[in-house]
Amino acid sequence: MSHRDQCVRLNVVCLRQCLRWLLAGIDWSSISLRADCFWTSRALASAALLWAWSDEPTLVERFYTVRKIIGYLDNRQQQLAGSYQAFIKLLGRWTEHLSRLIATALQVRMEQSLAENWRIGNRLVFGVDGSRIDLPRTRSHEQAYSASRHKRVTNRRRKKLSAAGRKKVNSPQLWLTTLWHAGTGLPWQLRLGPSNSSERAHLHDMLEGLPVRSLLAADAGFVGYDTLQAILDHDADFLIRVGANVRLLKKLGWAREQPGTVYLWPDLHAKAGRPPLMLRLVVAHNGKHPVYLVTNILSPCELTDQQLLKIYAKRWGIEVFYRHFKQTYNRRKLRSMSAANALLEAEWSLLGLWAMGLYALLAATAAGVSPAKISFARLLLAFRRTMRDYRHQTESNDRLCERLRIAVIDDYHRKNKASRDYPRQNHNNRPAGKPLITNATPSQIQTARSLKYEMKKRLTA
Repeated sequence: MSHRDQCVRLNVVCLRQCLRWLLAGIDWSSISLRADCFWTSRALASAALLWAWSDEPTLVERFYTVRKIIGYLDNRQQQLAGSYQAFIKLLGRWTEHLSRLIATALQVRMEQSLAENWRIGNRLVFGVDGSRIDLPRTRSHEQAYSASRHKRVTNRRRKKLSAAGRKKVNSPQLWLTTLWHAGTGLPWQLRLGPSNSSERAHLHDMLEGLPVRSLLAADAGFVGYDTLQAILDHDADFLIRVGANVRLLKKLGWAREQPGTVYLWPDLHAKAGRPPLMLRLVVAHNGKHPVYLVTNILSPCELTDQQLLKIYAKRWGIEVFYRHFKQTYNRRKLRSMSAANALLEAEWSLLGLWAMGLYALLAATAAGVSPAKISFARLLLAFRRTMRDYRHQTESNDRLCERLRIAVIDDYHRKNKASRDYPRQNHNNRPAGKPLITNATPSQIQTARSLKYEMKKRLTA
């Protein structure tokens, strides 16, 4: 028998390797725990990630399971925090610092280790979208996440709602906005807030961390002069869907025009002396109705219409990510009963899913597997099985990295289920419609000329 066959490796070694790779290079000096605290910054971050990965039925049981694993990982003689309350209080104190450090480390790992999937063609493509996460109907959640939402429901609409409908409207929820990297299918930045949060405001906050010359693909909820101008101010491009609630101009004469040239220039911004946004309109058909997109990439030589449509089709992956998070990862409704703890649970659940997906992509791409073929259900099973058997010996060809290499979607061709008559299916979703496109009036043309002349004078002054 060879020496290699005599080596015994436990599953905890695989967990240690995974956490070391994910957390490597992080400077923990910004976190100063009390001198009498048995936790270290790295141990606390590792415990929070394992806590998010665990599939125990309650948050308390997850903590006690993770506490044993961390003690075994670090070969600790002394016991760590003995209660869930102490752990969650410590985690709440340092989550803002820890999450920022871990998110930055994951971004660096994505760019360095997944270079082949970093760009789509020659573009760095990101999608952005928002979604809601349900919360238990506790007094703490209702006070923090439901009160402000009541104002958005008019009295007329409230009268039309049934008792069940009114209860659903008042349900406490968290709003999640994700900046999602299309090449790897992983998040890039995350923002959480109450259910009435503005996804546009979340996007404005995340633009600071967007790499230069990125291409941002978004749906019709992100159309707006201020939002598009903010994207341009951060040296990024955009590809945004527009609908019937958007008014576009053509033949304004602001610059040399070509077929498909339109302008976004609301009256409010025109009166304020702000220049029009010169855009390119791209029209496609999704098989049911036309789809209208606008971009600031004016030249078809840089990106053709077909290339832009393929890029926008990639944006659908962010909807798949939300499905993984809510259904596969079972985070449609959180378990925390207090508002503060719900934010912790949501943030670490998202960081945990991000970290698992990144480590799985590292193993899968090394085996030649495309990111689109990764099965989130199987990678979750691989991590959780390793955690359950952390003190057991790894079986032949059944280590965590080997499980992740085969965590791929099967080749079974599934039928289209859209036509099924589910009782809870929403049949009221209407297409975004066609934007209102009109020729610029003589007054608008004159205003544009005057504004252009004033801008030239300021530049040459």
